[in-house]
Amino acid sequence: MYVAGHRPTTVQDYVALVEIDLTGELMIAAAAASEDRLSPDRIDEVLEVDGEDGDRVDRVPPRPGPAGRCPG
Repeated sequence: MYVAGHRPTTVQDYVALVEIDLTGELMIAAAAASEDRLSPDRIDEVLEVDGEDGDRVDRVPPRPGPAGRCPG
């Protein structure tokens, strides 16, 4: 039987971690909401974006390594 080896603990997918964090924030907001669904404005507020073109790329931490390239 083949068992895959462990990945190094230093490997992190920063984008996935941010997505997990944002999903959690949306789930908490939805659970606390009195209405059946979150409005688009409330979702923008929870995700800290401004309207349709709002983007908070600063929430995604920079990748380690030279010139933004993935290490290894």
